[in-house]
Amino acid sequence: MVRRVAALAVLAWLLGFLWFAIALPQPESETRTDAVIVFTGGSGRIDRAIEVLRKGWADRLLVSGVDREVRPREFRTEYGVSRRHMECCITLGYESVDTRTNATEAAAWIAENDFSSIRLVTTDWHMRRADFELERNVSGVEILRDAVPSQPSLRILFLEYHKLLARRVSSIWEK
Repeated sequence: MVRRVAALAVLAWLLGFLWFAIALPQPESETRTDAVIVFTGGSGRIDRAIEVLRKGWADRLLVSGVDREVRPREFRTEYGVSRRHMECCITLGYESVDTRTNATEAAAWIAENDFSSIRLVTTDWHMRRADFELERNVSGVEILRDAVPSQPSLRILFLEYHKLLARRVSSIWEK
């Protein structure tokens, strides 16, 4: 009996990992939202969020998880952002250091600005955990998931899958 339960658990874990690795979230289309939020950390994330802003798919942008040493002028230069866009439309968030605090910072910004729809931008392999954390912190807000395609290694997928599992399990005890 114990062997069957263990075998079933291993099979469930394996099938879950295969689904996680094969069915990565995809980029979103031109759907318009009130704002776009990007969690820093992976290549192409900020570029995608700025593209969304420039194309008019959102009016405001929060870059969550910016290093405290980065100044708006440096950010503008690095990403080719105009002074006008920087002043009117982009907020640099310096409060977060990980995915969980990204979500907390984003939720506060959403509430402060009374947004009803947002586009979440992060890397494809990171989207499920980022979305999980954000949904735990906001309610009544439509979230559009806009994944930045990547070529994750098996190691990254393995680690991220286990972070997601661990976070989901730990959230059960937080309630």
